[in-house]
Amino acid sequence: MADVIKMPKMSDTMTEGVLAKWHKKVGDKVKSGDVLAEVETDKATMDMESYWDGTLLYVGVEEGQAVPVDAIMAVIGKEGEDYKAALAAEQSAEAPKAESEAPKAEAPKEEAAPAQGGGLSEEELAAKGVTVIRMPLLSDTMTEGVIAEWHKKVGDKVKDDDVLADVETDKATMEVMGYATGTLLHIGVEKGSAAKVNGIIAIVGPEGTDVSGILAGGTTAPKAAAEAPKEEKLATTAAASSSAPVAESSSSDSRVKASPLAKKIAKDKGIDLSQVSGSAEGGRIIKKDIENFKPSAAPQAEAPKAGSAPVAAPVIPTFVGEVKFTEAPVSQMRKVIAKRLAESLFTAPHFYLTISIDMDNAMAARTAINAVAPVKVSFNDIVIKAVAVALKKHPAVNSSWGGDKIRFNEHTNIGVAMAVEDGLLVPVVRFADGKSLSHISAEVKDFGAKAKKLQPADWEGSTFTVSNLGMFGIDEFTSIINSPDGAILSVGAIQAVPVVKNGAVVPGNVMKLTLGCDHRVVDGATGAAFLQTLKGLLEEPIRLLA
Repeated sequence: MADVIKMPKMSDTMTEGVLAKWHKKVGDKVKSGDVLAEVETDKATMDMESYWDGTLLYVGVEEGQAVPVDAIMAVIGKEGEDYKAALAAEQSAEAPKAESEAPKAEAPKEEAAPAQGGGLSEEELAAKGVTVIRMPLLSDTMTEGVIAEWHKKVGDKVKDDDVLADVETDKATMEVMGYATGTLLHIGVEKGSAAKVNGIIAIVGPEGTDVSGILAGGTTAPKAAAEAPKEEKLATTAAASSSAPVAESSSSDSRVKASPLAKKIAKDKGIDLSQVSGSAEGGRIIKKDIENFKPSAAPQAEAPKAGSAPVAAPVIPTFVGEVKFTEAPVSQMRKVIAKRLAESLFTAPHFYLTISIDMDNAMAARTAINAVAPVKVSFNDIVIKAVAVALKKHPAVNSSWGGDKIRFNEHTNIGVAMAVEDGLLVPVVRFADGKSLSHISAEVKDFGAKAKKLQPADWEGSTFTVSNLGMFGIDEFTSIINSPDGAILSVGAIQAVPVVKNGAVVPGNVMKLTLGCDHRVVDGATGAAFLQTLKGLLEEPIRLLA
């Protein structure tokens, strides 16, 4: 009987995998142990092996496609075998589960309510020149707006550049324009009342038009409505708050009157609005005035009066930039990094302790060790060893929160935060307190060489994590705890600074360490005691060899 291949769970946090590459195609012979495909998980790209001998009869997943754990990927069986029965059996077994997990199907939405009194629908009215004005989204946090003032009333004639109303949002008072010409047929929100974003606030169209069909359908925008062209969207602009005084001349309005769209276009083109003549009511400048504007020759400057010093007006050059960006889909690794770190930061109450370490002796010890060691030892290797030894003396720091219990680990498995392409991995140096510096160095280098080819056994089971950005020149930083660990150590760069020794200021080499603690399992005094022990080990590294 044919065997169905499903997406395996390749790590404790994996919920789906991306089929990166097939190594076999339909019709190929397959042996147990052969690599069928490469799967990109949240932490690495891993090989998916076959556990059966036979012929690859069916492939149900394309390269680049994301597949949930336990979903069907392929079928292996005897050449020419009818695999469809086995495939159908698996799919039917999954169907009841999928049905129980799937949300109940929404009842089909009813057609738009028929117009009351014989009114036309919104689509039919739009064809007749009727414009529905809805509450625009005026800020990224806005959910509703309050009508602060109506500048028109039902029955008034409206032009496409007229301001219909002032709307008070959560951030400012804004002008709303409808870009519609006709008669104001309906006002849906009274002054001082709030309207949800996309709710109908007004309707403009030919005088006498029956708009009851629109009102019968409710005041919210149809979700399936196509997005209007930018030129037809509601134009908005920040208006002065009603409490702000406006300087006015007693004889004429000293403020330049222009529509928000006209102001925007003028700003983009570098046009001075004071030089533009408005064609709308009251000399208001609108879009077409800006588009038709032709700057005249600059008048000759008047000769300075005798005895007065000429004052040069500042010239601000116009710079035109381009808004440009790229977007990339989120990888499986980045998705889980985001999820796990957010859970850690917002679940575990973090606090941080920082201490300075005199690294003079550690630098001398490293030089001496590297003169005889089979593998070059780094400062990070020395820190990992010192952390492991210190944790044996402070088991409360080597612990994790379990809800109704706390686990105190007696072994020291040190996770080493390591940057890889598109993410971060934390391979684990196991039982680090019992290993030599050369052994630790060799393991860390091997992890770095494997990069995204690391296996779950390489990154699972840490009890404490070390994150080192000192190699990138970072003096001091804080890290988010790698759950379920109870603490994480952030290692900064070694800095050559003046220090005080024996009452004298002398050159020194100082490194800052910051311990991030989960306050549910580690208290401030406990974390401070651990750092004091760690400081002693690093400042007298001979103790690591005792």
